[in-house]
Amino acid sequence: MQLADVDTANSLVELFFSRADEKGELPFLGAKRDGEWRTISWREAAERVSLLAESLRRIGMKDGDRVMLVSENRPEWCIADLAIMAAGCITVPAYTTNTERDHVHILDNSGARAVFVSTEKLLKPLHPALLASGVAEHVIGIEDLHRHQSGSFDYHDWDAMLQGDPAEARAAVEKRLEGIRRDTTACIIYTSGTGGAPRGVLQHHGAILCNAAGAADILATDFGLDEEERFLSFLPLSHAYEHTGGQYLPIAVGAQIYYSEGLEKLASNIEETRPTIMVVVPRLFEVLRTRIMKQIEKQGKAANFMMDRALSIGEHKASGKMRLRDRPMNFVLEKALRPKIRQKFGGRVKAMVSGGAPLNPDVGIFFEAMGLTMLQGYGQTEAGPVISCNRPAAGIAMDTVGPPMKGVEVKIADDGEILVRGELVMHGYWQNDGETARAIQNGWLHTGDIGHLDDKGRIKITDRKKDMIVNDKGDNVAPQKIEGMLTLQPEIAQAMVSGDKRPYIVGLIVPDAEWALEWARANDEKFDLVQLQQLPAFRSAVSDAIARVNKDLSVVEKVRQFTFADEAFSIENEEMTPSMKIRRHKIRERYQEQLNGLYRG
Repeated sequence: MQLADVDTANSLVELFFSRADEKGELPFLGAKRDGEWRTISWREAAERVSLLAESLRRIGMKDGDRVMLVSENRPEWCIADLAIMAAGCITVPAYTTNTERDHVHILDNSGARAVFVSTEKLLKPLHPALLASGVAEHVIGIEDLHRHQSGSFDYHDWDAMLQGDPAEARAAVEKRLEGIRRDTTACIIYTSGTGGAPRGVLQHHGAILCNAAGAADILATDFGLDEEERFLSFLPLSHAYEHTGGQYLPIAVGAQIYYSEGLEKLASNIEETRPTIMVVVPRLFEVLRTRIMKQIEKQGKAANFMMDRALSIGEHKASGKMRLRDRPMNFVLEKALRPKIRQKFGGRVKAMVSGGAPLNPDVGIFFEAMGLTMLQGYGQTEAGPVISCNRPAAGIAMDTVGPPMKGVEVKIADDGEILVRGELVMHGYWQNDGETARAIQNGWLHTGDIGHLDDKGRIKITDRKKDMIVNDKGDNVAPQKIEGMLTLQPEIAQAMVSGDKRPYIVGLIVPDAEWALEWARANDEKFDLVQLQQLPAFRSAVSDAIARVNKDLSVVEKVRQFTFADEAFSIENEEMTPSMKIRRHKIRERYQEQLNGLYRG
């Protein structure tokens, strides 16, 4: 397949139609229905995209209008996304875990005139947000929806939106595509900002095409492309990483996309669909590693011996010190152990790409030792989102995130911050000129990450300049938002939340002294803040305050556990700045052991 058109395509829709015309009746999108995997061909998908795009125009959508998309991963997500762009509009993806409050913010901020929603379950938090916001005029249900009294918007059925003449619809779309260029905004992806409220990142067609071209180049050059490349889509498509890597990269290389049924069925879905490329976050690799290790442990001494030898050889290989005497054993492992492990991944995996959060090098070495190629990438939503990726041609080093991709310039600022330039850089934040000016200076995106380039041109990240928490699943969580909400509660004076590379958010709490005094009097207790914190009833009262806050937070933002600080954060103990901002690194130094303890048991 010729990949030159990825570099020259004017839009994502143009690229998709080019692939659809090449592939015709070959399968494109697959999902499990009634216990069977069923597929939609490239031709069928192209027809549905065209018909849906024209229906959007028919109900009044105009060039540049924003259309929100609230759905789990499924074929209709891809078709709706492409149709929105084919209609000349801008896709606004939203997480299925969003609260009513999150939906209100995105609706109000984006001004979305229409909303796609897949199920009745996802409509429940969305419906009150639609009423509160009042900006959306149309709601399109992918599945049958209960017609709530609305007054402010019209309901439309997915199937009804797919009626019409496919040839006429395609011709109308083709005409419209003449006005859509690489610098035209494709989507607004909301990502948490340091100030709390999610910011809309303006990703243009060229940014995503640049990303897809760079990733496709790695696949073609380092692994070779076959006629039946297959991706298994698991991460939320509302996340920039999956949107580009799990949807537009497959389109770029003419691959099939199968949609996972969810985490609980992921292992069986992998074996059933037999993907060639997997785009996943580190947490999943950690889960799979633990599962494989437990299975091997149960298989006796021989299996455990081979596992130990494989890991030892993997460590030597990763350090560039593969020993001559390891080769005979490596040959045995290639025949006896690794095929069984590879079979658990369908037997056809060429590479597994880890991104969205930092990968523990030990996890990467484990999969390499098992004969599965692991590539760690790096990026952020503001850069399409992929900036760099490890690749065999440059030598894979698990403590780096690889060299910059094709079409990406990287330089290190005087203070060590990683700066990025190229077509992949966003055009800015939607309706937020101040943040845009801070993020992009003289054409360079300031990533907020600290690092350097090694002697082979690979990026090594050493620290985070910004305070954003990235959990072990790759979700971005803005700590200031949560902390601000916590300190609005009468029981809480100060708070710091933590959770970088961890499965959930935890909190360090300083109780409000005045409230604590009143509580002590009401409960006939002596007012001693340190002693009060030992009382289950006092702790329960603070826990209730956190529970109130959690009701207005998304799943990934909720504070699951907390501990009390020894004293208030202050300028005197160096835990606050003169401008009254908490000094996270100082607080972490003091309380790290307590915070770590919240993840045990």
